[in-house]
Amino acid sequence: MVLEHNLSAYEVTQNLSIPKSTITYWVREAKKGRLSFVGNTKKTLSDTEIELARVKRELAQVKMERDFLRKAAAYFAKEPQSGTRS
Repeated sequence: MVLEHNLSAYEVTQNLSIPKSTITYWVREAKKGRLSFVGNTKKTLSDTEIELARVKRELAQVKMERDFLRKAAAYFAKEPQSGTRS
């Protein structure tokens, strides 16, 4: 989009929600003729990094459940409004 349609990296960032630094990196590599190599090298993750990712996912899940339970508790803790049955 930057090279073919003459859009700025900022415009592409806004349209695709990709960080500007990523767009500029891709453009720079494309101009050097090395865009096909971008992303080919995959870093192998250590056991610690894999465990950390798993724990982060689990923590996010627990936080969502906690927030849901807080909202439910707040809903049921509300006093009935006047004019309704008790």
